[in-house]
Amino acid sequence: MEHTRSNVFMAVAAAAALLSVGGCDRQEPKSFSQKGDQSFSQKADQSAAKLADKTGEAATNVAMAGDDAAITAKVRTALLAEPSLKSFDINVDTKDAMVTLSGNVGTNDLRDRAKQISSSTAGVNGVIDNLILKTTS
Repeated sequence: MEHTRSNVFMAVAAAAALLSVGGCDRQEPKSFSQKGDQSFSQKADQSAAKLADKTGEAATNVAMAGDDAAITAKVRTALLAEPSLKSFDINVDTKDAMVTLSGNVGTNDLRDRAKQISSSTAGVNGVIDNLILKTTS
């Protein structure tokens, strides 16, 4: 945990350094500006903007993963609360609010009930049915 905090601190410090360099109004040495390339501060500004974009994307991905985990938990809880489905092994996976059901059920009516419960759970955008009818020998 301490190692992770140290890495986060170093990343934040590096981002702050890039942002502060980008805001300087100093003149560039001739060796930088004679090449006709972007100035150092322009490159630093672009790097800082890219870092901010990547940080925002990472935060969005973490939030989406958290939402998917919450949806999975809600669907599992709802399926377990249904007495007719309680005895069946139904797996629930969620990706981008799309729920995938897999496992075995006893009848088509139970399959339909599992899909109905899943699709009516808050936050679910759709249900992919990979359920298999359990055959009794």
